[in-house]
Amino acid sequence: MNPQRIARVTGVLFLITFVTSIPAYFFLVPVLDDPRYVVGSGADARVSFGAFLELILIIANIGTAVVLYPIVRRQNEILALGYVTARIVECVFIAVGILSLLTVVTLRQEAAAGADGGSLVALGESLVALHEWTRQLGPGFVVGVGNGLILGYLMYTSRLVPRPMAVLGLIGGPLIIVTGVGVLLGVLEEGGVWQVAVIPEFFWELSLGIWLTVRGFNPSAAILSEPDTTGPRERGKKSLATA
Repeated sequence: MNPQRIARVTGVLFLITFVTSIPAYFFLVPVLDDPRYVVGSGADARVSFGAFLELILIIANIGTAVVLYPIVRRQNEILALGYVTARIVECVFIAVGILSLLTVVTLRQEAAAGADGGSLVALGESLVALHEWTRQLGPGFVVGVGNGLILGYLMYTSRLVPRPMAVLGLIGGPLIIVTGVGVLLGVLEEGGVWQVAVIPEFFWELSLGIWLTVRGFNPSAAILSEPDTTGPRERGKKSLATA
């Protein structure tokens, strides 16, 4: 695929992560904010649609890494593979969170059928707590490693995008990692004012999505002039050369 086409597809995928993740949260609010959702009237269709948006988010997340891989591997293959891995791990956390909330929906339907309400409330609260931890460890920690440090470094060193833009990732990544560890260790309170630490990462990913969609890669980036050695013909030539 043409490098500039790869850039624009990657940019669109990044933008899709925004138009799915942000609305998804508001669709999931009824189950996240109501401890007694599981024994209430419920908003199952709304919650299920939020889960659907997060499924699209998972596809877009993995897509950003897989589509970009043939280009950034020319800069550093190990880090490029690390970025793909980080995206997959992040999405595993998201998927577990989705399953936990959909299980709450199922429990609410069982409660409507006459199941024990008290035990369901306790179980429902546990599943919502599980979702919150998956959010902290996935989008709240792994993103700092993958999208922040790894992708920021790859973009900075390759000059595929303006360096000041990539610096946002190199700043935002460590901030998210530190705050995520702080919450995990109980040093920081979840949902506190420290959440402003996500701002650099937010603008890094948003600006990257817009830039790649509108402008593509920097044409003068040296790695774009390197031959693509990922195709079968090139691999065959390499095998013959080393035989």
